[in-house]
Amino acid sequence: MTKEEKIFKGVIVPVITPLNADLSVDVGSLEKILDRFIDAGVAPFVLGTTGEAVSLSAKQKETIVKATAEQVSGRLPVFAGVSGNCLVESIESAKIYAGFGASAVVAHLPFYYPLSESQMFRYFESLAGAIPCPLVIYNMPIAVKQSIPVETIDQLSRHPNILGVKDSERGEDRLDQSLALWARRRDFAYYLGWAAKSDYAALRGADGIVPSSGNLAPKLYRDLFDLGVSRNEKGAGRLQELTNRISEIYQKDRNLSQSLPALKAMMAALGLCKPHMMPPLYDLDAGEQAKIAEQVKREIKEWLTLSGNK
Repeated sequence: MTKEEKIFKGVIVPVITPLNADLSVDVGSLEKILDRFIDAGVAPFVLGTTGEAVSLSAKQKETIVKATAEQVSGRLPVFAGVSGNCLVESIESAKIYAGFGASAVVAHLPFYYPLSESQMFRYFESLAGAIPCPLVIYNMPIAVKQSIPVETIDQLSRHPNILGVKDSERGEDRLDQSLALWARRRDFAYYLGWAAKSDYAALRGADGIVPSSGNLAPKLYRDLFDLGVSRNEKGAGRLQELTNRISEIYQKDRNLSQSLPALKAMMAALGLCKPHMMPPLYDLDAGEQAKIAEQVKREIKEWLTLSGNK
């Protein structure tokens, strides 16, 4: 199978990690979330930033990847994060996850030492060359504190086992540069992780979008992307405005460490999971959860009904 045949085009949702009160993985809720993804035709990306991957144990991660691959059962690709500071451990994780049925693994930069561009290149080259499944590069400077230059990604794009890039860095110049380089590439995928620009990217040839709000409204994002691909600018723009309003409930005036508990509180209000977080992140207090639940009751359920999401 060629690299071109492995490239997924569409919506990839970075899945939250549902937890029980004792911080064990809530597999039942994970399966419920994944069933909604399957119905909407969106692919899951487990063990990413939204999934609190850096806070999970190796055993918990294996439980999540295995359960996800079994639930999806080949109907959609499964992307699994192997980001970390130890190359050997990331390679071993990739081998285990591929054995479970992961279609590709995703990795951002190690986040302890400041790295030069040549060190970044060598890291991803070494990882991609040692694993049995394709690699997606993940640029996440808000968490890693370093940005992978577009030029370095373009160099890596020629590697036979590097499938694409998921870029969550904000900046219109970088977005336009990336689209100019990769929107027409058949052998390298460009997935945008800046959800507020989903319609812009879809209209201009991005291979996919990676919105965390897709946990709440997977079909809405699938419809948005499909409208963008079909060049329906008005329809895609309307749905972009709607998704922005949904995202604002948990993101406005919150940093990343605050918005993720708010996202889980929204999902709990919709009956999709419990609101528990893995330390060092913690559940919202009861008052905040109640406020979010009221917003969900007042607004989100209506929006999801209007957009065909259930």
